[in-house]
Amino acid sequence: MLNFRYHALSLVAVILALVIGLLLGVAIGDKGLVSSAEKDVRASLRSDVRNAQQQRDTAQSKVDQRATFEAEAYPALVADRLQGKRIALIELGGASERMWNLTRDAIVPAGAKLVSISVIREPLQLEALAKAAKGTPYNTLDVDQNVVHAFGARLGIQFTQGGELLNAVRHDLFGQGSGTLAGADGVVVVKDPTHLDGDAAKIAQTFEDGLMAGLREHNIPVVGVEATDTDPSQVPWFTSHDVSSVDDLDDAIGRAALVFALLPGQRGAFGQKPTADGGLLPPLL
Repeated sequence: MLNFRYHALSLVAVILALVIGLLLGVAIGDKGLVSSAEKDVRASLRSDVRNAQQQRDTAQSKVDQRATFEAEAYPALVADRLQGKRIALIELGGASERMWNLTRDAIVPAGAKLVSISVIREPLQLEALAKAAKGTPYNTLDVDQNVVHAFGARLGIQFTQGGELLNAVRHDLFGQGSGTLAGADGVVVVKDPTHLDGDAAKIAQTFEDGLMAGLREHNIPVVGVEATDTDPSQVPWFTSHDVSSVDDLDDAIGRAALVFALLPGQRGAFGQKPTADGGLLPPLL
């Protein structure tokens, strides 16, 4: 019995040793495999990083080259296209220095001058505007909203032709403003998404409809502009008011499109968005 137990214990010990040895061998082998695979992965990742860095550097070089080309070619492309033209900028619903600067950057190399920047304050201050319009047919703005459309149309005409009413109400109409309001040869419009509701929204819409109709009255070029990242796009609003538009003023192509859209006879929606049915640019000649 003792011998049997001894042999049994010996057999168990041998089997246990074999199992332990097997496990140790597998572990050691796996460790080597993992170590080798890890080295391969690290080497592959380093190669991918180097390739990505090279691609980044190449792409950045191309971007820099394009920026240099645009800066040097743009003045030649638009030179004298708007020589001596007076351009007025009107912004509806908010103020954007970025859009003012982009507009100026577009038209000045073409020989034009940004003669005025007018940010229409919304909601409209009807009571103050009615007082400022004393002695005119628009002095009942605060009590008769039917006058709002006609008021907007008259101001639209005076933005292009000059007039006493616009100068009389400018301090109550504008949230911000600069320059002279003595008429313009072209108008650039920025439309910010409205945040109004109820009566305030209805009044603003009625005024804007009248304003846009007045701007078109004397066949002066009127172009609505926005940046590539404007969301939601205001191009459909410009189209609904029968004026041209440029949807990428933050791009050199968009700034060139604005210059050519401000020439007499050019109409369409220009830019890079799906709404640009006129293509990137109006006809250059």
